Amino acid sequence: MSDPEKMSDPGRQPFAKGGEDNVVIERELFGVSRKPREAGLDELKAPISSAEISRGPKDLGEDPGPKVNWRVFAIAAAVIVAFSLWAMFAPGHAASTMHSMVSWIAENLGWFYVITVTLVVAFVLWVAFSKEGSVRLGPDHSRPQYKLVTWVAMLFAAGVGIDMLFYSVTGPITQYLAPPAADPESAAAAQDAVVWTMFHYGIAGWSMYSLLGMAMGYFAYRWGMPLSIRAVLYPLLGKRVRGAAGDVIDIFALVGTVFGVATSMGIGVVLLNVGFSMIFGLPEGLALQIALVLVAVLMTIVACTSGMDKGIRLISELNMWAAGAMVLYILITGHTSFLLNSFVENIGRFIVTLPERTLQTFAYQDGGAEWMGSWTLFFWAFWLAWGPFVGLFLARISRGRTLREFVIAAITAPVLCDFFIVCTFGNSALWEVFNGNRGFAELAMANPEQGWYELLSKFPGAPFLIGLATLSGLLFYLTSANSGAMVMSNFSSTIKDPSQDGAKWMRIFWALVTALLTIAMLIAGGVTTMEYATLIFALPVTIIAYLVMASFFKVLRMERAEREGQVLRRRSTAADGGTAPEKTWRQRLAGLRAYPSDRAVGQYVRETLHPALKDVAAEFTQLGYDAQLSSLAGADSGITEYTLQVNIEGHRSFQYRTAAVQAPVPAFGGRAMSRQIDVYYRLEVFTHTGSEGYDLMGLSRQQIINDVLDRFESHLGFLQYSSEKDYASVLTPPPPPTGTIPVVDNEAADEPDEGTPGDPPEDRR
Repeated sequence: MSDPEKMSDPGRQPFAKGGEDNVVIERELFGVSRKPREAGLDELKAPISSAEISRGPKDLGEDPGPKVNWRVFAIAAAVIVAFSLWAMFAPGHAASTMHSMVSWIAENLGWFYVITVTLVVAFVLWVAFSKEGSVRLGPDHSRPQYKLVTWVAMLFAAGVGIDMLFYSVTGPITQYLAPPAADPESAAAAQDAVVWTMFHYGIAGWSMYSLLGMAMGYFAYRWGMPLSIRAVLYPLLGKRVRGAAGDVIDIFALVGTVFGVATSMGIGVVLLNVGFSMIFGLPEGLALQIALVLVAVLMTIVACTSGMDKGIRLISELNMWAAGAMVLYILITGHTSFLLNSFVENIGRFIVTLPERTLQTFAYQDGGAEWMGSWTLFFWAFWLAWGPFVGLFLARISRGRTLREFVIAAITAPVLCDFFIVCTFGNSALWEVFNGNRGFAELAMANPEQGWYELLSKFPGAPFLIGLATLSGLLFYLTSANSGAMVMSNFSSTIKDPSQDGAKWMRIFWALVTALLTIAMLIAGGVTTMEYATLIFALPVTIIAYLVMASFFKVLRMERAEREGQVLRRRSTAADGGTAPEKTWRQRLAGLRAYPSDRAVGQYVRETLHPALKDVAAEFTQLGYDAQLSSLAGADSGITEYTLQVNIEGHRSFQYRTAAVQAPVPAFGGRAMSRQIDVYYRLEVFTHTGSEGYDLMGLSRQQIINDVLDRFESHLGFLQYSSEKDYASVLTPPPPPTGTIPVVDNEAADEPDEGTPGDPPEDRR
């Protein structure tokens, strides 16, 4: 059964495929009317209006199901396998080479990473607090898929990883004993020790996730494009994103994601290695770490081959409960008053010093570049590498949310979760150091994984806490490995439907490749080598971040001009706010009890809607407008869809399209009748940007004509605004062909595939 909301999405609207004339009609429905293109060069141009952006689903491919992008798959896999073999068979050379590269990047490009993250933070905040913040990830009438509490809980789940447990102890202790810009073990160093780790796990990383998540979700759910990075760049690159340019972008995103996930897995096995040794008496070392990596691969294979994906999701929820129980246990059994007092002070200091830290490069400090490379730049690269991964997850759960809701929730709820964990572990570790436990401090700096478990052993009921912590870390590790493999399979596939995923065999393949890379980096030097590799391979992802911001800014300008142009409507406001044609009270009351079938809607279309559109189209033509009325059969409903298009030379065309949309019968409300049917049909109006959200069923012929004229007046107001505000370079497509296209009336509603005889020869294929 079709999803009615998907049918309402622009770019996901039902078209009848399979005939040359239908292709012509589809081009007209998208509002594109151009002269024959020479050598196809114009087809590669970036879209310059929202009407042209609506071509995106067609330009990005029409394959109904997931399809392997072999070029992206092969090149990305070759790069990662080659790097892994180099690190395994020449570990010393690999480690020294990467150290030299990281030193050069930290010395010469540290400022670039800092500026990039600063601009990303500023950009997402601008989106959230601008007028464009009210734009939804989906059609204007769409609403969130999940309730607020459920959605925020899912954001929390995305906010915690096993790497945070690793750095929550070693980070604060290192910044206290070896701070970047304060005297070691001073009061100033103590004040900043935990705040630096909060900064590294704070707004910056989640701003990157927000940027990519809201951009992918916007183009997928509002424009019907694939849920991918290349689709986000369609406004900049046009149809080129389907070719080599899009493949390069996907390769960069995929390679960065693999290294980000491998780094997290590597840190996880180093940490769990100690826990398993303490609980089961297993010898610590590379053998146990490799065994843990293979466990993650085995879990991914089991999930793919035995339908355990729901079980994996259950595990991801369980790990949040385990982590929450662990933190709460430490808070209650530890030094509660100190932890709460320090948490409040840490939050305050973080807020006050955030602008300064965001632009801090330590240019005037000896060894500043080395510190930046080991800490801030590594984390910025880590978030850049994980950006496509987490961004895709955020987009998948946020359909129907406004951009403002999306950004504010993403940079607050998960960040507060991160802060609470970091402050609980970090301040507990500092308490030990303040009370003279120097040996613990040195252990936490030299061997962070052992330092973390050493801290847990200081609390009452240490065996229970260590077991709970190991379980929590294992769950984080397994869910990251499995979900990472799924995202990698998506990035190496062409998937038109945002609800679909890549092939399961690809998930297994990427799980194996990620495991190989993790083992290779463990052999080549462990966590330090992982940090180096992440910093190096995340560099190309910074370019993607700039391209995404430029593309998203361009399309939001279109949204602004279109929205503000609606204000200039030259008509009186209807009783319902001007969003739908006025109905009599009898029509409204009858509509509350009506569940029309496809047959009833089809009859109404033939007897009322079609004559009304035919009359108004003929009147437009008589008055000298370049108007066309076209029709085609609904792909899912079979009910004829009509499109009235009025071309305005040098400006964006006016489009009034009607289509039958399937909707579920509500179980409550004013429509009080027995549920003998599950679905009914709404006859909705579509413009260039999707459904207007109201139903035409029951209106008279005159009311339909009035609605067409209201929409046309609104369109003229939009054109007037765009002209006054100098938006021509963004909003208006090239002039349409000269000459008059006659009004076309396909009388036979049951034979819509016979084409449109009035089409000019140059528009036929």
